Amino acid sequence: MKAFIVLEDGAIFEGVSFGASGERLGEVVFNTSMTGYQEIMTDPSYKGQIVTMTYPLIGNYGINKEDVESSSPKIEGFIIKERSKITSSWRSEINLNQYLKKNNIIGIEGVDTRSLTLRIRTKGAMKGVVSTVDLNPKSLIKKAKDSPGLIGRDLVKEVTCKKSYKAETVIGKGSAWPDRKKVVAMDFGIKYNILRCLAESGCDVTVVPAGTKAKDILEQDPDGIFLSNGPGDPAAITYAIEEIKKLLGKKPIFGICLGHQLLGLAFGGKTFKLKFGHRGANHPVKDMTTGKIEITCQNHGFCVDINSLNKDDIELTHINLNDNTLEGMAHKKLPVFSVQYHPEASPGPHDSRYLFKRFMDSMDKYA
Repeated sequence: MKAFIVLEDGAIFEGVSFGASGERLGEVVFNTSMTGYQEIMTDPSYKGQIVTMTYPLIGNYGINKEDVESSSPKIEGFIIKERSKITSSWRSEINLNQYLKKNNIIGIEGVDTRSLTLRIRTKGAMKGVVSTVDLNPKSLIKKAKDSPGLIGRDLVKEVTCKKSYKAETVIGKGSAWPDRKKVVAMDFGIKYNILRCLAESGCDVTVVPAGTKAKDILEQDPDGIFLSNGPGDPAAITYAIEEIKKLLGKKPIFGICLGHQLLGLAFGGKTFKLKFGHRGANHPVKDMTTGKIEITCQNHGFCVDINSLNKDDIELTHINLNDNTLEGMAHKKLPVFSVQYHPEASPGPHDSRYLFKRFMDSMDKYA
C-alpha cells in the first residue's frame, strides 16, 4: 500500500506501508544506530516522534519480548529504507511487520532515508505526518503545519506510570546483594534497562509517577532518588521541576536524559531545543573529571544551556565532542549529579556503567 511522509516545509517522501495503516502526526527525527530498532521503538523518550533509521536494512533479527524498553512501542511512526523479509535470530518471536501491526504503529519502507536525513540535518527536525489513507499532498502539508510540535508540550503525562510499583515486577527479581540500597525512581518515561542496571548495582527500586510530591517520596525514606529519561520539552514539566527543587540536598540524586534536563532547570538553568537532536549509538563524550572519552548512546532533542548554570555551584562534568554541548553535571556541595546520555545502553560497550557505581558510592557516603 502506498504511503507518504510529508514535512511541514512541504517536502514529500513516498514509500510502501507495512505494519498498521492510518495516519500519525509527530516530529520527524533520525537515529544513526545500526542495531537496536526494538529498543528504539519501545523507548518512551520517542513519544511524539516519527523515527527514521539511517541504517538501510532493518528487521533482520526480528523482535523478542526480552529486549523491549517499555510495555509497548511509543513511537508515532517508523521510516526505513528496506525491511528484511526474513529473521535470522534464534531469539526472534515475531517479525517487524507483525509487531508494528499488533501495536497499531505505521511503518513505511522504500523511502530515500538518506535524502530525508540530510534534509533534517540541514533544516532541523520538523513536524510531519505519515499516512496511508490521505494521499493528498496539500492536505498532508496543512496537517503537518497545524500539528502541535514538541516545544511547550508535556508528553511525560502520556508515558509515566499511573501508580507506584516495584521494579522487579517488570524486570524480574535480581540476584541477592548484601546491603541493598532503597531507591525511588521518578518515572518520566523510564527504560527497563535503567531499572536492570540499578538492580544489578544493588538497588531495590520503587518507581513512582512523574507527578509524585517530594514529601511523599521523602516519606519512603529512600537512600537515593533517581530521575529518569522521558519525552518532550523539559520546560513544560513544571510540576516535576518544583518537586525536584524540594528534594535537592535531602537525598543523593542521579538523573539521566530528561532527568538531567529537569535538574538543570531546578538548579536555575535554562534549556533549549537542538537543531536536529542527538540520536544514535556513536556519540563521543569527554568526562572532564578524568579526561576519558566515552562512546555513548543518546536520544534527546533538548539540552541544558551551559552558560545558564551557576558555575559557583555546578561543575560541568561531561561535554559532547561533536558540538560541545553539556552532557553531564554535578553539584559542588550537594550529592547530586546527572548525565544527558544513556549509560544503560552501553554502545561502548560498558564505557559509562561507572555512573551507577558512582550513585551507589554517593548513597554510601551520605547514608
